[in-house]
Amino acid sequence: MDPKFLENQNIEIDLLLEGIYHKYGYDFRNYGKAHIKRRLMHRLNVSGLSNFIEMLNKVMYDASFFDKLLLDLSINVTEMFRDPHFYKAVRQEVIPLLRTYPFLKIWHAGCSTGEEVYSMAILLQEEGLYDRTQIYATDFNQVVLKKAKEGIYPVRNIKEYTQNYQEAGGLNSFSDYYNAKYDSAIMNTSLKKNVVFADHNLVQDGVFGEMNLVVCRNVLIYFDRDLQNRVIKLFKDSLIQGGILCLGSKESIKFTEHYQSFDPIVEKEKIFKKIYE
Repeated sequence: MDPKFLENQNIEIDLLLEGIYHKYGYDFRNYGKAHIKRRLMHRLNVSGLSNFIEMLNKVMYDASFFDKLLLDLSINVTEMFRDPHFYKAVRQEVIPLLRTYPFLKIWHAGCSTGEEVYSMAILLQEEGLYDRTQIYATDFNQVVLKKAKEGIYPVRNIKEYTQNYQEAGGLNSFSDYYNAKYDSAIMNTSLKKNVVFADHNLVQDGVFGEMNLVVCRNVLIYFDRDLQNRVIKLFKDSLIQGGILCLGSKESIKFTEHYQSFDPIVEKEKIFKKIYE
């Protein structure tokens, strides 16, 4: 492809992201360029637009088009007990540490449609900790946040979720935690009673303070190095001394400015403890 065309296209994308930020307040300027370009190209193709300048014009004057684009740019890949070995490690290595506190505050950052929030609620319920826990589940996307609050998932996914739950060391039958109705699985309301679903943007919003545990899995991989540094600092400042940070399988704090602030608990599963400073 013509280098000049690619250069012009990248400039158009920069202008589009600036426009989105100034018009709607969503800041994607420090997201990984390859991910952003892929998602924008998808919307460009399905919309029949010729280039990103046309897309910028449509974003400026058509809020419904922006809503579709926002869903494209959001990271919504999730499932119940995703990476079961991670949840097994939480059960074995993190739960004993959490038991030492009289009350627990947990932040699920970038919670998407909520499957991993309910997974944590189930785990805590089985370990007898849920009744003394407050979970804050946050995302910047109102559409996925609404789905998370509803806790209704396609019944076709339940077989996979059940297998994940069993591999994660589940103590009961996974069917105990939902009601099947037609083609939907509705999570038990008891799993929601200590969950607050809230709007929070990791790129722009501030500290979510005094947390015992922060879970943010498979979000940082979409950010550039500067934004990863800012978000890890946000998590560090939101955790109590000795608090636990859980990242995704392809993520690390090793190359961030805040590496020295954490000790690995289960390095393979990217579970870290904030060091007393």
